[in-house]
Amino acid sequence: MTWYTGNTLYDTVLTVGFIFAALILLSSVYGTAKYGGRFGTKGGGIKMGSKLGWVVMEFPGLLVFPIVYFMGRNAMEPVPLFFLAVWMFHYSNRALINPLLMRVQPGTQSSFDFSVVLAGWFTLTIHGYLNAAYISELGTHYVPAWFSDPRFLTGLAIYAFGFTLNIHSDHILRNLRSKHPKPDEPRYKIPYGGGFRLVSCPQYLGEILSFVGFAVMTWNLGAVFVLAITMANLIPRALYTHKWFHKNFDDYPRERKAVIPFIL
Repeated sequence: MTWYTGNTLYDTVLTVGFIFAALILLSSVYGTAKYGGRFGTKGGGIKMGSKLGWVVMEFPGLLVFPIVYFMGRNAMEPVPLFFLAVWMFHYSNRALINPLLMRVQPGTQSSFDFSVVLAGWFTLTIHGYLNAAYISELGTHYVPAWFSDPRFLTGLAIYAFGFTLNIHSDHILRNLRSKHPKPDEPRYKIPYGGGFRLVSCPQYLGEILSFVGFAVMTWNLGAVFVLAITMANLIPRALYTHKWFHKNFDDYPRERKAVIPFIL
């Protein structure tokens, strides 16, 4: 991986991105992002429901990357096109499919803070630009032979496993609540099965592994920035979630870790 590309704009944005990731990690000492659910806020400010909040926050992931991507001279080459497809597939799930499948309890107060949406837009703009510009313009190793490179094959396998874990874990969480929840239905239940056998937040582990795989198979620091932001946001959130479950459920499985099996 190359830090210095010679493109002043790209190298500057990359540096700013990693500084921002460090600040996100430091801010986790004081709490976790207020994007609905058990960590949403009930105070002042602009609030949205969970579905709308997720769609609005994640939608730039479907816009920035393809706009920048098709400005690159290598946009129609097979390897960059493959990465474009992976990106759009991933963010279609994050921005549209998963939010629209959410089961929201009737009467639930909107608690998705708009400040989180703004932070999401900033992050998605940076990493959409960094990855699209590198993949379609600045990267020099995206030739057809890259499809047989061990880094591509290893990264693709990690990505596929992480994405599958993420989807399956979200499915389990979604089905904890009935399709038409009643107002008196418990809002939170203990999830079981799949990755929940080992950790409290396998959906976060799956997302982290997805971006580990993406960073390895693209072999560029823009993807490492995405991974850094994801870990800085999701690992502290998983630790808070793990602690919350233990505090609120006396029968919560003691053998589970928060996000990394047997370790954390």
